[in-house]
Amino acid sequence: MKFLNSLILSIICIPVFADTTQVPPPAPVQRVSVFSTSVDWAAVTGLPWNQYVGKIEGKNKSLVKDGLVLYYLDSFPCYGEADSVRVWVSPNGKMSGHLRIVCVHKPDTISFAWRNASEDAIQAKSTGILTCPVEGNRNFKIDISKCEIGKNWNEYK
Repeated sequence: MKFLNSLILSIICIPVFADTTQVPPPAPVQRVSVFSTSVDWAAVTGLPWNQYVGKIEGKNKSLVKDGLVLYYLDSFPCYGEADSVRVWVSPNGKMSGHLRIVCVHKPDTISFAWRNASEDAIQAKSTGILTCPVEGNRNFKIDISKCEIGKNWNEYK
């Protein structure tokens, strides 16, 4: 019996040798993390907050080019949720990323800081302002072909 116990114990205690070579992880992709500095509009207005989810649609090859990075710009009646203010629009009109905003009522238009860049580009200086009409309600759509290009940052004084 002692022999059997010793045998079982030695089998259980045999170390398992694994391949210790490790493949380094891929380099992290920098993403924007923006936190609103806005006033608590729900407290100021007495209106309740609601979440709205936006989807970018349509095509505008002269604006999108090889890819379009959009950063939502807070403005009354909405602010962007920190993890959902950056979206990328591909040349064929597909959207990558999420646009979720919190509002005290549905906006008629929203504004973005924008720049042309590939989907995996790190955060960098944007070009200027893009203002877009909003269609729909809680799940709204933005037709990129209806957006208006505003001033570039170097035109602001």
